[in-house]
Amino acid sequence: MIVEIRLENFKRFRDLTLRGEALTVLTGANGAGKTSVLHSLLLARQMARQPDRSHVELNGVDTLELGGAEDVIHREASDDLAAVQVIDSKGKRRRWSFRAAGSDDARTLNAIVVDRPDDYPRALVGLAPQFCYLCAERLGPRDVLGASAAAVAELDVGSRGEFVAQVLASSGRSRVSDGRVEGSPAETQLGSLLHQTESWMAKIVRPIQIDAEWFPNTSVTRLRFKTPGLRSEWTRAPNAGFGISYALPIVVAALRAKVGGLLLVENPEAHLHPAGQSRIGGFLAQVAADGVQIILETHSDHVLNGIRVAVADGKAALSPDQTVIHFFRAEDDEGPILQSMELGRTGQLSAWPAGFFDQAQVDLAALASTRQRKS
Repeated sequence: MIVEIRLENFKRFRDLTLRGEALTVLTGANGAGKTSVLHSLLLARQMARQPDRSHVELNGVDTLELGGAEDVIHREASDDLAAVQVIDSKGKRRRWSFRAAGSDDARTLNAIVVDRPDDYPRALVGLAPQFCYLCAERLGPRDVLGASAAAVAELDVGSRGEFVAQVLASSGRSRVSDGRVEGSPAETQLGSLLHQTESWMAKIVRPIQIDAEWFPNTSVTRLRFKTPGLRSEWTRAPNAGFGISYALPIVVAALRAKVGGLLLVENPEAHLHPAGQSRIGGFLAQVAADGVQIILETHSDHVLNGIRVAVADGKAALSPDQTVIHFFRAEDDEGPILQSMELGRTGQLSAWPAGFFDQAQVDLAALASTRQRKS
């Protein structure tokens, strides 16, 4: 598990250190640097997986679109050098550094690797389901999806969820970890990936049956859905709603993730009803309790509250000290760039800074003031 991440001269951060736990939540203002933390890990992963390359690509890998090195390295970096450092639970420190190319290569979309460690954290560099990243720009409903050429055991749902149908079609009968089973796994089939995906989707979105098909000898896959218990026809994905398509790859990736693995998720709340946002927060807390480290970026107080409830009621078995919430402020806001908070055993937060999921209270206070003034 990654217990510390340090960024040096990376994007807006001159020197930032943040703690990692089983469930690490990144929140805060737009453009405050939450996604930059995830991007730094993706760059470290790329450098680790390509140990013989002299440069790291800043665009096109894992959906990264970072531009040139001048867009990534802090504008006040004295030595034109940026670095990403992680420390694991055994105290092992690993550091990757990179710099911009020379002035004659100013328009390149990569950076020169200066230093890299001799070995790498397995969770960060492993193939799926050891590592998975789901970006905020996931695919909406599609009539057809693609297929990867990876071995079935190493299939990834894709950073945009583009291979989720292929994963379900090829691995739907595989068992998920007992710690992530929704309901009683009395029969073997109830603990299968497909059944558990349907069970969790029923809690998070609505009850559905899933038909995933991979057409033989093609790179074409398809998803269809229907409501269980009704004499309904199978429905095309575009007619089933965005919430299903956006939540499905998160649920599948989390159910498949290996104990000791790493799952990075951006905006799990997208296109979900507030109740579904809360439930997906609880679901991810349960997966983290089962041994998967999750680094989660969210703008949803409902997701956060779902995590708090899961910690407080104990059903997810995630202890308070396995969770940390990092709040990022925008550059023009008062206060430190980063403020970290812990959860208590009843779900209470150790702090509640201004701007931290307080907009509902701000708006209600404004309404109360308006009513009082008009009356």
